[in-house]
Amino acid sequence: MNHSFDNSGCTGIVFDLQRCSMHDGPGIRTTVFLKGCPLSCKWCHNPESQLSRSQLAYYDEKCSGCRLCGSIHPQVHCFEYNSNHPDRRPAHSVQYQNCTQCGKCVANCPSSALKLFGSRTSIQSLLEIIKKDIPYYRETGGGLTVSGGEPFFQYTFLLRLLVETKKAGISTCVETCGFVTREKLEEAMPYIDMFLFDYKETSPVLHKKFTGVDNALILKNLDFLYHSDKKIILRCPVIPGYNDTPQHFKGIAAMEQNYPNLAGIEILPYHDMGKVKAHAVGADYLISAPTADLALKSKWKEMMQSCNCSEIILNSF
Repeated sequence: MNHSFDNSGCTGIVFDLQRCSMHDGPGIRTTVFLKGCPLSCKWCHNPESQLSRSQLAYYDEKCSGCRLCGSIHPQVHCFEYNSNHPDRRPAHSVQYQNCTQCGKCVANCPSSALKLFGSRTSIQSLLEIIKKDIPYYRETGGGLTVSGGEPFFQYTFLLRLLVETKKAGISTCVETCGFVTREKLEEAMPYIDMFLFDYKETSPVLHKKFTGVDNALILKNLDFLYHSDKKIILRCPVIPGYNDTPQHFKGIAAMEQNYPNLAGIEILPYHDMGKVKAHAVGADYLISAPTADLALKSKWKEMMQSCNCSEIILNSF
């Protein structure tokens, strides 16, 4: 399949870009994070990625109380004096529903208490950054990784970025939840060298409870990719009190047995960094779970060993 696009007007909403990443596929990689996701995972690590539009974020601990943002957008930034505030400064509340994502208050905040997650970005501007590290990709077997959110949520932009990246001779990797139509998956497959495929919960009922959707389509897509000889690393977030159950660990072990030629299975222990980001964008964080410590990880390791998991599953500990 040969795609030729006019990318001059093609833009997408990108909320982060990380160069020299070592944890998003093989080798040294540049990871591009796209906004928008069809799932609503209760433990989402990047809650600022779930909506497809730009989002204002406010960090109270950085605010100096200068009220400059309030003079720019009084309908968004409200101040009320609060003698109980630890800094004895006016309490700053943000009316997120009134924000138009223009970014003026962010640009003028002297204490960097405001941030805009997500900006419209062209493929050409991304390629200019991605190509800077071609020598590192060649030396280490790295390349571009597209993550999110869910990259397939911005499908046209994703496909065109992958096509242009492959034209430049750069390896590509996509991190996906797998909740995507077969048609889109088939069209994009030739331009993806490796999939980082999420496996969040074995039980269809619990999967829907935790993420908002069941896992039937996700499992069908995983099976399709595997039998299409695509390289796949299965990524399994484990959250204390939610999916760290014997049943789910048995499900992970079954994945290893059913798909013996997977490139790897990674256990991703939970930490609560998403809570801070959710609060910053005015979103609810829907779980209360402790960050996984060494004792808990050791317990999980014992549970997986009892399920006859091989060492490939334990490589994240």
